[in-house]
Amino acid sequence: MFSRLAHAKIADHLQWSPAIGILGPRQVGKTTLAKTFAANEASSIYLDLDTAQAMAKLANPSAFFSANRQRLVILDEIQNHPQLLSELRGEIDADRRPGRFLLLGSASFKLLKQSQSLAGRLSLVDMSPLVLSEVYETFDDTQTLWLRGGFPNSYLARTANASWDWRSALIRHFLNTDLPALGINVEPQLMHRFWRMLSHLHGQMFNASAVAASLGISASSTGRYLDHLCDTLMVRKLEPYFINLGKRLVKSPKVYVRDSGLLHNLLGIREVNDLLGHPGTGASWEGFVVEQIAAHLPDGASMSFYRTAAGAELDVVVELGLRKIGFEVKFSSAPKVTKGFWQACDDVGVEAAYIVAPVQTGWSVQDKVEVIGVMDISQRLGRLLYI
Repeated sequence: MFSRLAHAKIADHLQWSPAIGILGPRQVGKTTLAKTFAANEASSIYLDLDTAQAMAKLANPSAFFSANRQRLVILDEIQNHPQLLSELRGEIDADRRPGRFLLLGSASFKLLKQSQSLAGRLSLVDMSPLVLSEVYETFDDTQTLWLRGGFPNSYLARTANASWDWRSALIRHFLNTDLPALGINVEPQLMHRFWRMLSHLHGQMFNASAVAASLGISASSTGRYLDHLCDTLMVRKLEPYFINLGKRLVKSPKVYVRDSGLLHNLLGIREVNDLLGHPGTGASWEGFVVEQIAAHLPDGASMSFYRTAAGAELDVVVELGLRKIGFEVKFSSAPKVTKGFWQACDDVGVEAAYIVAPVQTGWSVQDKVEVIGVMDISQRLGRLLYI
């Protein structure tokens, strides 16, 4: 089993919060991770709320929770049973000991909305698909993770074709089953077309009117579809960094399909050779790196991008308080940056900047500017932001 980044965060939250919600997309490994905290049946109990047996045990939830106060209770797929959240509120108020409940849901945004009654009682831990620091053994793992994406069943598939088929099935299930179950009434084929269009816009500014014209729908519908995919954690909307410099700043967000494996399915990229020869290779690599950065951000840090009409640009700006660092992403073993990179570093006032490239060993470009590999991201973020 992989050592997941979320494990340490959950273990920490269990020491001080009575209830912890694990937020992440379907099939990302939330259940597998949660069960590592339920190894001892005497001190924990796991309930899959999609089963009749689990719901039978919760026929009288107040009595069940009261009888199991000394155990960690893990409730999976709780978003389908919102009535239990009000019961949890009363039970937690009766006994606010830390580490009492782990709540899992495939629809994270729905769970968030339903859990408002648990304000002050529930802490949240985000769980992304696998990132490189969780799977890395050799440099080849970078290419495999980039091509197949971070969903464990896709990454670990026996063959490239098996990985492809698994991701294709996930996309179909998401469009035809998951979205309707969440009350999102969008015709699956139309949403699939929209999602594929986003894959071609991956790493670019989102223009709702242009997309709407291509699909033959309204701009407001286009914005709503984008929100649906962002809320279900399938797409990332990266907002522009704003600083009042009297310059013309780009104001539209950039969009990324969050999992590179799903992106490649939507683009029809099956093999490494297809990926390396595709016109979207650079954008795909950029999105892959953006997700590695996002997965290692400390609590309280924010992520954006910087671009001016004059051409100054940083792919990612990370902020924590008054501290800022920049990342520029290049798919090249000998990356070079433009004048706009240096201008952006000055405009934003970064403490350090990193050029992330597919290299095993990085090097210094000048003071506080380095070329680094993807595996170096977590260490650089930790060094600058945890001090």
